[in-house]
Amino acid sequence: MIGLAIILIALRAGFLFSLPAKGYFPFAELFSRLHMPTSYQYVIPPLLNLFLASVLVFIQALLLNYLVNYHNLLGKSTFLPALMYVTAASLFTPFLMLGAPLVCNFLVIWMLFKLFSFYKGDDAKSTSYDLGMIVAVGTLFYLPFIYMFLVIWLALVVFRPFDWREWVACIIGFATIFFFLAVSYYLKDSMQQFYDIWLPLTTKFQVHISFNYYNYLVLVPVIIILILGFFKLQQNFFKSYVQTRKSLQLLFLMMLIAGFSFYIRPDFHLDHFMLCSIPAAIFFAYYFLYANYRWFYETLYILLLANIIYFQFNTF
Repeated sequence: MIGLAIILIALRAGFLFSLPAKGYFPFAELFSRLHMPTSYQYVIPPLLNLFLASVLVFIQALLLNYLVNYHNLLGKSTFLPALMYVTAASLFTPFLMLGAPLVCNFLVIWMLFKLFSFYKGDDAKSTSYDLGMIVAVGTLFYLPFIYMFLVIWLALVVFRPFDWREWVACIIGFATIFFFLAVSYYLKDSMQQFYDIWLPLTTKFQVHISFNYYNYLVLVPVIIILILGFFKLQQNFFKSYVQTRKSLQLLFLMMLIAGFSFYIRPDFHLDHFMLCSIPAAIFFAYYFLYANYRWFYETLYILLLANIIYFQFNTF
């Protein structure tokens, strides 16, 4: 744990020299702004903002590591998932500050605990209902989280024989939260605002997205590690337990859904991809655990660390 904390600090040291003047923490989506007693954005001193975000990442890394080892996703007990999550959660400078996607990662980990329990559970209706409520709560704070609802259905396809009651249970769980929210809007005579919050879901896909290509060079080692990890996973796929194979398939689908859900936000921010960091960290850990050539994967990881730190000093 001490080594993990040292790497966490090292991956944020460069950002200390380019901290923004103000640190905003938008903690609520339009769903809940009407009911907040204060502004939906807290202005936090940048250094405190960075510290709090680092603490959350550290806690999430330990929770993720416990999740992976508890369900034996990698076939061995290891501390690599925590290390890889700390690394993945430091790729871009927006990842280093507090944000709704970072907070929602707690809900993602909670969801994974419940999703993986589908495989051995006799009756998944109550778990499915709970998962629907978790997605609804996450949506209150970050609208793209609503697409995690698809992950529940995919998990039911992957882990369970078809039972329409389990599929409907997650819908009821999701609707339960928004029923009470709709009642609160109704009592405030603001039903039109409740209808308007669903408008971003009709947003057309943004074909042209402007960004600075140089700032994305940090992804080169990330892509290499993911490709090598998928090749290694393919080699060992049928050597793994059935539950492990199904869990890794679900994680891959979750990463895709989380990544492509960015388009429904009219004000897209890079920190959205924090939602992809949990499944990505598990695939990172899988590669580094089973890679054959130590000199190669250690060099690759050092290159990744160097890239992250370098691009914190150089934003082009």
